[in-house]
Amino acid sequence: MVGSRKRPDLKRPTWIIVFLSLVSIFLMGAYVYPSRSSAACYFFYSRSCYEHHVPASVFTRELTDGETAFQLVVKQILKTPHQSKNPKIAFLFLTQSSLPFEKLWHMFFQGHEGRFSVYIHASREKPAHVSRYFVGRDIHSEKVAWGKISMVDAEKRLLANALRDPDNQHFVLLSDSCVPVHHFEYVYKYLMFTKVSFIDCFVDPGPHGTGRYSERMLPEVEKRDFQKGSQWFSMKREHALMVMADCLYYAKFKFYCRPNMDSGNCYADEHYFPTFFHMIDPSGISNFSVTHVDWSEAKWHPKSYSAHDVTYQLLKNITSVDEIIRVSTDGKKTVMTTPCIWNGVKQPCYLFARKFNPETLDKLLLFLNYTKL
Repeated sequence: MVGSRKRPDLKRPTWIIVFLSLVSIFLMGAYVYPSRSSAACYFFYSRSCYEHHVPASVFTRELTDGETAFQLVVKQILKTPHQSKNPKIAFLFLTQSSLPFEKLWHMFFQGHEGRFSVYIHASREKPAHVSRYFVGRDIHSEKVAWGKISMVDAEKRLLANALRDPDNQHFVLLSDSCVPVHHFEYVYKYLMFTKVSFIDCFVDPGPHGTGRYSERMLPEVEKRDFQKGSQWFSMKREHALMVMADCLYYAKFKFYCRPNMDSGNCYADEHYFPTFFHMIDPSGISNFSVTHVDWSEAKWHPKSYSAHDVTYQLLKNITSVDEIIRVSTDGKKTVMTTPCIWNGVKQPCYLFARKFNPETLDKLLLFLNYTKL
C-alpha cells in the first residue's frame, strides 16, 4: 500500500464566488423566461417538468439547459480538489435504530482519533450508544422505506452533514449489519490514497436491471446509460459534492424509479448512484463496492450470517476476494467478472462485510483482532 505523504495546506477555493455569481444569473434567467428554458426544472423540479416524451431511438441530441448547467458544476468541482492538512474518513451509518456492532467498531476506531468522523441516520427510534465514538453523532433523520426514494434521501442527508466538516475527504456508507474486515490503517490507506470512488456499477440486461428502466426518464437518462449496483458506496469528496449539487438526475429517479412503476418495480437506491456516476464521471469510479455481500442464495435479500456461520475461514475468504462475479437476471444468465483494481493494481476487493446478525458479535470480536490483522 502507498505510505503516508505530506499534504498541502487547506485553501479556500476562489471559484465558489464565480460559480455562485453564474448560478444567480442562471436562476434569474430561469425565473424571467421559464417557458423558454428547462433550467427552472433543474433547480425547482416538479413532476410536470418531466412528463414529455422523446423516442428511445434518439441518442444524439443537444443538451438541455439543466444538463449544461450541471456539466459546469461538475467541471468546476473536478478542477478544484478539496484538500486538508488532517484528512478524515466519514463513516455514515444508515440504521433502523441501535447499532449492534458498536463495540466492534469501537475496537476498530480506537487509537485513530482525529482520522475519522461518525454520522448516524436512524429511521426509527434514536439509538442508545455504548461507544464514545458514537455518542452525540446522531443527525436529524426521517423515516426510510426499503426500495423507495427515501433511502436515497437518507444517504444524501448523511453526506450533507458530513460535508460540513472540510477535513472529511472520503465518505463510506454502512448499514447496522456491516463490520470492518481489516484494521483501520489498511482501510485508511485504501480509501484515502485511491484515485476513484468505489461505486458498484454494471449493466444487467435482465428484468431486474435494464428491465426497470422507464422511457419517461428521457431525454436526460437514456436506456443505454441505465446501470445497476449495490447502494453501499465509498466516495471521494468531489463526488459527494456532485451528489449534493444534483437535482436534475435525482428528479428522474424520484418520479420514475419506484416500486409499482410502469407495472414493474424499480428501486432508486440500486440505480441512481450507478447511473449518475456512469454518466458524469465513468473513469472516476471503480465499478465495484468495497462492502462484501453474499447473493448466492438468489433471493430478494442477501444471505444473513448467524453465529454458526462465522468462522476464521469465512473472514479469510471474504478478505481474499479480488474480483467480482455477477450473473445477469435475463434468460441467458450471463456471468460477468470485474477485477478489483486499486490505482492500476489488482487488489482484494473488500474492506467491510454484511449482513451479520447481532448474535455474531462475540465470535466477530474473537476473530477480528484489529491490532493483528
